Amino acid sequence: GNRYFYYTSCVMNCVFDCEYCYLKGMYPSANIVVFVNLEDIFAEVERILESHPLYLCVSYDTDLLALEQIIGYVREWCDFAAAHEDLKIEIRTKCANHFYTRNVMPSPGVIYAFTLSPQRIIEAFEHHTSSLAERLSCAAELIRAGCPVRLCFDPMICLPDWEQCYAEMLEQVFGTIDPEKLVDVSVGTFRISQDYLKNMRKQEPGSAVVWFPFQKENGYCHYPDALMERMESFLTERLETRISGEKIFRGRV
Repeated sequence: GNRYFYYTSCVMNCVFDCEYCYLKGMYPSANIVVFVNLEDIFAEVERILESHPLYLCVSYDTDLLALEQIIGYVREWCDFAAAHEDLKIEIRTKCANHFYTRNVMPSPGVIYAFTLSPQRIIEAFEHHTSSLAERLSCAAELIRAGCPVRLCFDPMICLPDWEQCYAEMLEQVFGTIDPEKLVDVSVGTFRISQDYLKNMRKQEPGSAVVWFPFQKENGYCHYPDALMERMESFLTERLETRISGEKIFRGRV
């Protein structure tokens, strides 16, 4: 929904081990690479801002908040965003960094986006990540502090009883989070580049999530159309009972 949408990678790879993560298909190594020339990235952002506003995702190819006690880049990005009115940044995470969230300085130009999954999916496929309850606790702390928060129900993962899993997850989410205070939410089923998936299957030969019989379309793999529509509609319809439809965004291949 943003005209000028960019992302940047100040870190490559992640401390977590999600079986379905596209990074496993993107890089030949799990080693984490931190780019230490952050000032050069800031300078390029300022150059672009001379032409137009900018929406910038800074935590795509890693989880910056999970690395915050080591490299401190989230606070540096927040300070930078606070000094540039036309810049909005998104920090996406699956971690529960209470050390950060309990000491946060809110900024309208920084959106914290939490990827949420049912606890069963977290335990089965999102290895070493924070629990659903902990992620929600951190999201609630940020909301109370006055920070913009987005919830990302993306990627949805198919299990035999996925309807029950996601229905129970929503009850837990809205038992902790006031939906009226969210910036928005996103919904999307698992989809991946065909080339990435080929590499991921080599690394995860026993993973049910990456060996699903996906449908191939225009170089991407996703759940069969009927299943994809059923899953996304299921979640979207339940979200619409809590949140305005204008705040619900569906991801597509």
